[in-house]
This record gives sequence, C-alpha cells and structure tokens, in this order.
Amino acid sequence: MVGLPYDFLANPLGAVRLSFEKAVAEAPPNVDPPAAFRGKDWGVLDLFRDFLFEQGGLSQVPVLDASTIRWIQPNTLVRVRGMVQDMLGNEFYIGAYKDGSIWRTNKFTDSALFPMPPAYETQLWERHLFHCVPIPGQNSWTMELSPSPTVRNMLGCCTSQHGEKRRREEDADGMDLNCSDHGDQTSPSSSKKQKEDEYLCHPSHSSAELVNHGCSLQQSNVANFDASSLSCLVKVYDMPESHIKLNDVFEFIGIYTFDPDPVVHNDDSDDLMDDLMEDVMVHLPPSKVPRVHCLICRKLAVQDFLSNFHVIEPLPSIVKGIRESLLGHLSMALGNDGLAAQCVLLHLLSRLRARVDVVTVGKLSLNLTSFTRESASVFGNQLTAAIQMLLPFTHAIPLTVEYLNTATLKPRKNNQTGRLVAGVLQLAEGTHLTIDETHMQAGVLDSNGVENARLLKHLMEWQTVEYDFEYYKLEMAADVQLLILSEGKSNILPADLVLPFRPTAVAAAVNPSAEELQAWRWYLATLKSLPHSSEPEMHQLLQDELVAAMRGDRSLGCTDLNRLLTMAQLMSSSFGEKTLSLERWQMVKELERLRKERLK
Repeated sequence: MVGLPYDFLANPLGAVRLSFEKAVAEAPPNVDPPAAFRGKDWGVLDLFRDFLFEQGGLSQVPVLDASTIRWIQPNTLVRVRGMVQDMLGNEFYIGAYKDGSIWRTNKFTDSALFPMPPAYETQLWERHLFHCVPIPGQNSWTMELSPSPTVRNMLGCCTSQHGEKRRREEDADGMDLNCSDHGDQTSPSSSKKQKEDEYLCHPSHSSAELVNHGCSLQQSNVANFDASSLSCLVKVYDMPESHIKLNDVFEFIGIYTFDPDPVVHNDDSDDLMDDLMEDVMVHLPPSKVPRVHCLICRKLAVQDFLSNFHVIEPLPSIVKGIRESLLGHLSMALGNDGLAAQCVLLHLLSRLRARVDVVTVGKLSLNLTSFTRESASVFGNQLTAAIQMLLPFTHAIPLTVEYLNTATLKPRKNNQTGRLVAGVLQLAEGTHLTIDETHMQAGVLDSNGVENARLLKHLMEWQTVEYDFEYYKLEMAADVQLLILSEGKSNILPADLVLPFRPTAVAAAVNPSAEELQAWRWYLATLKSLPHSSEPEMHQLLQDELVAAMRGDRSLGCTDLNRLLTMAQLMSSSFGEKTLSLERWQMVKELERLRKERLK
C-alpha cells in the first residue's frame, strides 16, 4: 500500500495543499471552487481530525511553550495552550490564486508555498487574530510534557523544510499575503483596511541552519524570544468570532510559522508609515512572536489540566473518604484548626453560578483573620502552597501600600498600538487569588492606590473587572476565588465569610503522595461543577428557617441569607450530593454557630 504523500506532523502544509488541489479538481464544472471555499473547509480538517483523534496522533504533537520552542521547527504541527489576552480583529489575505491553470491556496500560512506569478487571479479571504499568552498563575504540575525530540526526527523535519525552502528560493521571494484590520473586541463592525503587497515575507532560515550544524539540539531557532513570557499570535479560520472570548483558555492545534528576519519596508511615504503604526506586524513582529495557524481548537476546563483524569460518577461512598483526607490535609496546613479547614474547603468548591440582577450567586470569598506577619509566614505559606498543589491557576499578592500605589491591576487599551495591555486582574476563569494583608503598614494611598483598592473590592463583591479603553470603561465578567489573610477584618476587601484563625499546633510539613493529590484534584474539579437543586419541601423549610432567623436577629440582611444558602449548597456538593438535605443544612447551621462564637 502506498503511504501518504505528506507527513501530518512534519509537513502539515502538504495535506493542506494536496487536499485543496483534489477538492478543486473534483468540483462541479458550474462551481467556482475558490469562491465556494471562502470561509469553508474543503475536507482538510477531517484529515487532521482522523489523524489526531482516530489514529492517536494527538500524543505526538508537541506543545509549543518556552521549553520546546528551542527545538520545534517552523511549518510543523504544534499545540498551544493559553489564555486569549487580546482580540486583534480580522485580517484579509490572499487565500487562493491561479498559477496558470491551477488554483493554489495560501490558507494556514503567512507566505505562498509556491512563487506567485506577476499577474494572477486571486481570491481574498479573511481570518481572525488572537493574542494568546501563558495562563496567568498556571502551576507547574499542570504543564503537559511534549514528546522528546530525537536527532532522527529533527533531521527528517529539517530535510523536509529545507527542500521546501530551496524550491521557493530557486524561483522568487514570497509575497506577503496579509492585509490587517485591527478592531476592538467590542466593535465587531469596525472598518477593515486592505493592505496588499506591503510586506515581504522571508522564508525561515532556521531549518537550513540546523541542517548545516547537524541538527544540534542546542541550536536555537528563536534567539529573540523572551522564554519567560512566550506568547503567540493565533490565526483562526472559518469560525464565528464570538466562539472565542477574551480571557478564555483554549487549546489550539495548528501550523507553527516563524520568521527570524525583521521585515524591511522600502516605501517611505507618510501614508504607508501611518498605516504601519496601526498594523499588528509592528507591535507583534514575527521575529519575536510566533504565529500559529489554527486547524482545530477547543475551550479548556479545569479537568483538562489534570493528569489521568477520568470521568467518574462522584458516588457518596467514594467522595466521603476523599473529603475526609483533604480536610485532614488542610487542617494540618492550618495548625489543626478544623473549623478553618472546613471553611477553606467550601471556599475552594465555590464558583460563580449565576448573576441575578445585582446578586452574584455561588461565590464565597473568605477572610481568615487573627494572622500576624509571623504566623502568616508559617501557616499562610503552608495554606498557599497547599492550594497551589490543588488548583491549576493560583496567584498570590502580598498587599502593601507601595504595591497598591505602583501596581497595574486594570487592563488598559493602548489606542496608539491597538493593543490591550494586560493588568494583574486579567485572569482566567477559575483562578484562585490569595491576598496577604499582614504586610500592610501605615502609609498614604495615591490616586492609583485608591483606584487599585477599589478594583479589588469590586472584583470581590461583583466578580467583574473594569477595563480601561481610554475613552470609556467596560466591566468584564470574572470568576475568581478570593482568600484574604489579615490581622483584623479587612477594611479594603469585605469578604462573604469572615473567620478568626485559631491554630493549636505547628505541624511538620507533610508531602502528600501523588495518588492523594490526584484524588483531591479530581474531587475539587468534579464537585465544583456538580449541578445542584432543592426539593420543594426543603425549599419551604429553608424559607421558614430564614424568616425566623431574621426575626430573631434584625442585623441579618439579604447578603447573609444568600451566603447561608451558598454554604448549604457547597456543603451538599462537598459530599457529592446534588440536592440539599436536612442533615447538610444542620451542618451549615452548626458551622455558622461556631464561626459566630469566634467572632465574639
């Protein structure tokens, strides 16, 4: 049997080219194939889906990150996992052109695979641009390892691309196909400007250099990249722009392209330079920011970052044992404070479930008080380390007057560059944020400090972050768990649940086993997304008890009642139960009674 004429991993563009030519050849005589294929798939995606998911090829695709970009070759298949930090609008490009009597395509690439003749018939197509960055606060245990490169694989990859490069260089330099249009993510109707033939896309020299050096693994293709903050410009095809939203966490599988040479422009006209200052090529140059042309993408959930994750029904018999061991682990980190451990567990299971008018349903921020700087350095650090080992995305802020005055928490749009400048609070959904106020000392907040304190408070109360677009402000929805460690009740960040911390012992640090960590991570990820409902009888009981509680304590308000209902739902979820029972409601009432005793 004759093998495939292309390699999905080392030469994915071969699959694109040959499948396009086949689709054109098989098109009916009365159909203009290039026009018909605009914004549509001609069958190439099915080829990649079959290779990736039916033939098991997904495990062979390397993850493009700071550790692998040193050896991954351009024009090969990669995976990128990251957060959509900015939406850069749409880009026009020459998607198809006629070479003599043959139609060819430039889809999924930045430059023509074949020399484009001086006079040719073209089809202008469109793609979406997204700036993708490493997920803020992503913990190292979630990083997926890529298949290790071998010299044989590298040589094969190098040889394939070197041959392609030589074919291009023997004819003519490739023509740039990009016509950028930079729109705000909030302005889908923004104008689109076509810029044909503005840039000369040089083919990559890195493959040839690797061949000449015997494919030494120490040879870097990307000397100009900042490994600590590797980001990608992802180009998405044939998909509604609304499918991908700002701050979404996605996995993109696509073709990696890289141009090590800065682009040189020969046109010195003022109009051209004005246009260039608005173009993504200037502020995200291909010599520093790799491009990934997306073939397949999917939005990621917490479960996708857990190794060996299996979808198992959270039966109470299974959940109970895991719950007890996790509570024991949290209690040990908190100096045997079992009450604090129970509150932390409910806090870790919380998430924003809905927004009803001005009420955010499901969140449960926690303020552990009675910390000093010394005790925070012990128990606070132990708790922070424990949470980092349990949740995929965590971030810690040692809050001081200087930090509030100098930090950039709010994302801002730079209208000169057309770029969204990230702030500390531009976080992915499900991120856990620990704020340590024990470092706070007397001082004066300037205007930036006051604004930052307001932003943190707003995030805690409403689960929204204000983005500054220079001429207007925009509230963006968030889902961030907030834990505050403070000496007294925080005046800056009013949490839903306040509990004085009472440690009784300093336990030696105990490293849980890999099996325990895996079970705890499964427990939190599974039960956090568990649906919840209440029976009519239980609903009536809760209503009667809450009315009676308000009559007995006039200080109780709607916020307190909402918190109690949230805690009841989380208590049920912690046992793997989808409906609230009288037993779990009694447990919440006892937890609340013990908490109020400490507050006295």
